[in-house]
Amino acid sequence: MPDLYDVAAIGNAIVDVIAPCTDAFLGENGLTKGAMMLVDPKASAALYSKMQQAVEASGGSAANTIAGLASFGGKGAFMGKVADDQLGRIFAHDMRAIGARFENQPLVGGPATAVSMINVTPDAQRTMCTFLGASVEFTDDDVDQETVEASKIVYLEGYLFDAEAARRAFAKAAGLAHGSGRMIALTLSDSFVVERHRAALLGFIEGQVDLLFANEAELKSLFQTDDFDAALEALRPRVKIAAVTRSEKGSVIIDHGERLTVAVEPVEKVVDSTGAGDQYAAGFMFGLSRGRPLQQCGKLASLAAAEVISHYGPRPAVSLKELAESKGY
Repeated sequence: MPDLYDVAAIGNAIVDVIAPCTDAFLGENGLTKGAMMLVDPKASAALYSKMQQAVEASGGSAANTIAGLASFGGKGAFMGKVADDQLGRIFAHDMRAIGARFENQPLVGGPATAVSMINVTPDAQRTMCTFLGASVEFTDDDVDQETVEASKIVYLEGYLFDAEAARRAFAKAAGLAHGSGRMIALTLSDSFVVERHRAALLGFIEGQVDLLFANEAELKSLFQTDDFDAALEALRPRVKIAAVTRSEKGSVIIDHGERLTVAVEPVEKVVDSTGAGDQYAAGFMFGLSRGRPLQQCGKLASLAAAEVISHYGPRPAVSLKELAESKGY
């Protein structure tokens, strides 16, 4: 099968609603700062009615990564589930408008398209309340064999580990990818995901994952330690490649046991951290899919993360390809 896509991603198809807020607002509404919590439609609507004027945009972690990949000039595909409703049609339109393949059939007669209410405090921390809706109806039947087999990297979103059907979809995608000599990448997504599914995630990482993305908190949670270096040592023999972000400390890359460090890209002002990890993964996988050295993959990743945290919204506001070229990356 010829290479048609740099990255094919499987993840939750979500529309993001992003608004500024105060720490007091979080407290008044019982929200844990910086966390992602799952809510029902009623709670989602109630929170929306209290939020300040918001920006609405197609989102979802893996979908944001594909948008970043496209901004670099990469070719991507996305697999996820939306409902046959207005938000679902908007999501599909937005994915296709960036040049990504998105052909999953919408869900008819089930829950609505997923929505995430994202409140951003002045320190740029985002607190998410997500109604997963139709997104959790993704099954192994929605995994397109031809797309997986034609993609250099198949990227899986850890948030989907909450759904048993999606785990079966991950297993199918991994089998198809490895059968075609493709690479499987996984992002841990959130510390709460790790806490809920630690054993299953470790088993999947050890058996199926070639490239792992995590932030420092997620990695520590995975190995139940407060010592970053100890967590990194525990990870080292379990994956071929890993990229672990550490906010202002930059990131650490594990390359077949060797440790590399990458500095952050300077940012004049951090406005909104939503999508930072998603765009880091986009830059890294774009570089990797084009045969760049891992240190340079890390630089592209840091550049993409820095761009997205300089404005509201989880997707690039400028061409990452042009930005990278201006920096000589």
